[in-house]
Parts: sequence; structure tokens; C-alpha cells
Amino acid sequence: MKPDSTAQPLSSTQPSPHAGPPQPSKPPAAGPPLPGRYKRYATWMIFIVVLVACSIHTDATPYQLIVGLPEMGKLLGEMFPPDWSYLPTIWKPMLETIQIAIVGTTLGAILAIPVALLCAYNVMPRKLISLPMRTILNLVRTIPDLLFASIFVAVFGIGPFAGMLALLFFSFGIIAKLTFEAIEAIDPGPLEAMTAVGASRIQVIAFGVVPQALPYFVSYLLYTFEVNVRAASVLGLVGAGGIGLLLDRSLGLFRYDRASIIILLTLVIVLAIDYGSNLLRRKLL
Repeated sequence: MKPDSTAQPLSSTQPSPHAGPPQPSKPPAAGPPLPGRYKRYATWMIFIVVLVACSIHTDATPYQLIVGLPEMGKLLGEMFPPDWSYLPTIWKPMLETIQIAIVGTTLGAILAIPVALLCAYNVMPRKLISLPMRTILNLVRTIPDLLFASIFVAVFGIGPFAGMLALLFFSFGIIAKLTFEAIEAIDPGPLEAMTAVGASRIQVIAFGVVPQALPYFVSYLLYTFEVNVRAASVLGLVGAGGIGLLLDRSLGLFRYDRASIIILLTLVIVLAIDYGSNLLRRKLL
């Protein structure tokens, strides 16, 4: 039998039966498009120009830092060794500082709960109520704690009561702001399901909003308490009680060794509160 003369010989370009599958060709690595690359470079250039301009206008230059280093070293030399004999004198004011922070944070958190509910759009959709509450909250957050303390010292006199009121408003502004943002970010599913079965507004808040927002509220409360302990330590500079009175007196008399022991004790108290807050946060959340 003669072979078929019409059969075509195997081409060298056809794959061999023993060869593996064809490998896809890799596309060439393309960099970012030119407009996007120029936009990124322009953004960095604008940022650097703004940073340099702000540094020049505020005299925050490396030269100023280098010139001030000898004075910083001299000040640290006067702060050490600390005056350990001054430690028994500052225990009572430090305890007063912690008490100011506890009362101010607790009362501020209690006042923040209803305001946070009224500010959240998913709880209070009527903007005639939520927008004025947000405006009041922004006004409270605009005023710093030292200014609050100065105002209350002028009204109620020098003492821890003015410092407590200052931290109350400060805590109220922070906790209410963070809490209503957390409420707006909760899962709307449970709220819609409860509304569909005829639950009242109070029931929706109690069983749909509070269980989801409570962990965030506790976290914000503990964080604000840590901040208030530090803030209460300097409120005494304006006469609002606490350890700040002794700190201001030590700095005024150039007793930097006594100021250093106050700073060290404050640091120890803050670290202890931070550690305790972390343990409490892990158990509650």
C-alpha cells in the first residue's frame, strides 16, 4: 500500500507530543501612568514646601534645636538627682489629681450617653434635633481643658472643683463624639428587624443599639480616663487643684529637682493606670 501523497509532513512549528503545555508570555512590567506619577511627585513637593514654610515661620529649624541642646542638658542636670525627700509632700495632691480625673471622667461619660444617641442619624433621623446637638458638641470640643479650668477658677475660685468641672466638659466632648460615630457604624440589620416586628424606639435602643455600641463606649471611657489623669496633672497651673499647684510652685522657685520627682511620680501613676485599663478592657470587651 502506497503512502498518501497528500499527507503533510510535521512542521517544525507544531508542538511535540512530548513537550509540556505552552507557557503564557508575561506582559512587560508597566510602571504607574505618567499623569499619576506626576500627581504623586506634585503632592510630595507641596507637602515639603508647606512643611518648610511652617518651620521657617515658627522658627522650628534644626539650627534652633542645636542651639538649645546645651540649655536642655543644663536643665536635665538640675533635675537629677530628684529630691526624694519631697515625695511624702506630693502624695496627697497626687491622690487629689486622680480623684479629679475619676469624678470628671465619670460624670462626663454619663452626660455623653444621651447626647451621643441624639447626635446619631440612625437613632435620631430628625436633623432638627441632631444637628443642633452636634453643633453644641463641636462648641464644647473647641474649648481646651485649660481654658475651661481658667473659666471655672474665675467663677468658683481656686480648688479641685474647678478642675473637676473642666475635665467633665472635656470628657463629655470626647466621649460623646466618639460614641455617636460608633453608633452610626453599627450593623443596621438588628435595628431594622426589631422595627419590622413593631419594637418601640426605646426597645430598639436598649436591645439593638446599646449591645453593639457598649464595647466602644467602654473603650472610649478608659482612654479618656487615661488622658484626664495627665490633664489633671497640669490643671493646677491655673489654680484648678491637684499636683499641678506643686509643680507650678517648684518651677517658679527653680527647684527642678522637686519638679523631676513630681514628673516621675506622675509617670508611674499613668503607667499603672494604663496597665490596669488594658486588663479591664480585655475582660470587658
